[in-house]
Amino acid sequence: MRTGIIGAGLIGRKRAEVISAEKSDEIILICDIDIKKAQVLTDLFGGNPASDWRSVVNDPRIEAVIVATPNIFLKDISVAALENGKHVLCEKPLGRNAEEAEAIWLKAKERGLILKTGFNHRFHPAIRAAKKVADYGGIGKIHFMRAVYGHGGRPGYEKEWRANREICGGGELLDQGVHVIDLFRWFIGEFEEAYGRIATYSWPMEVEDNAFALFWAADGRTAQMHTSWTQWKNRFLLEVIGEKGYLVVDGLGGSYGTERLFIGKRKIRAAESIGPTPAIQYAGGAPDEEILEFPGPDISWREEMKEFASAIMENREPIGSGYDGLMANRLIGAVYESARRNVPVRLGLFEQEK
Repeated sequence: MRTGIIGAGLIGRKRAEVISAEKSDEIILICDIDIKKAQVLTDLFGGNPASDWRSVVNDPRIEAVIVATPNIFLKDISVAALENGKHVLCEKPLGRNAEEAEAIWLKAKERGLILKTGFNHRFHPAIRAAKKVADYGGIGKIHFMRAVYGHGGRPGYEKEWRANREICGGGELLDQGVHVIDLFRWFIGEFEEAYGRIATYSWPMEVEDNAFALFWAADGRTAQMHTSWTQWKNRFLLEVIGEKGYLVVDGLGGSYGTERLFIGKRKIRAAESIGPTPAIQYAGGAPDEEILEFPGPDISWREEMKEFASAIMENREPIGSGYDGLMANRLIGAVYESARRNVPVRLGLFEQEK
């Protein structure tokens, strides 16, 4: 696949590295408004540097475009790439809000092209293993989920683009919260109601540095999260609680600690015959627990790019699609609205009001 990358920052570099490692893939152009940054990446991973993103979306050699810019540019660049017949992997959060995400998604549908949201967390091995256990009924029906995700920024974080509402569209809820919400939807499905609060505790900035949210599905299943730029010590914890046990993903590798998956199973005491089928009786006390560790480098970026390429070849929706990005944005919008009004917000009504 012949690819163009727009944005030569940290994420653009990660994408370039994994693309260059695939023999069947080729980087044509890497673009950044600071062409020196683009040049650094092309020297390492191939392709030619550019400073105008239009040169990438207009290049007839390019089949797919990676959009890895600050949020303010995601919509215009992604829509232009799709308009020019390119498949698109747009980094999360797929725009600054649901309106921008919807514009990208609608353009992909109109042109019949593959749109993927950059949800690399779905491709972390511990999370993928947890999803497989859940899909095969390993913990029974999921009852609820909880998550904690955060870091502590770095010196001068309040001066970066993520602290500028016009550029980013929102703070920590949109930044890391979008990953958590996507994982909630992946495990449970659609939610119909949200309640949340946002706060700016420590960083002198115009967006939130902490977000707290609850989500309810139509069948009563619930998900709860706290994302934070004042966690100080990097933390990732995802809990999936089911009728027969639980799944806990702790860590994401690197500064977040080794990825580990805890698989807990409730102990069965007896199976009593009541009617045509036996009724399972569960014993109390500590469950049986298995712990899987996934040391080594972060492979999520490589696995996500493979999924994007496969979706293009097979002409199908990718895992972590444009629609997934749109729905995550709608839930984020509902949380912001809930925080503003201090009431739970139903998704359908919220969309109608907007």
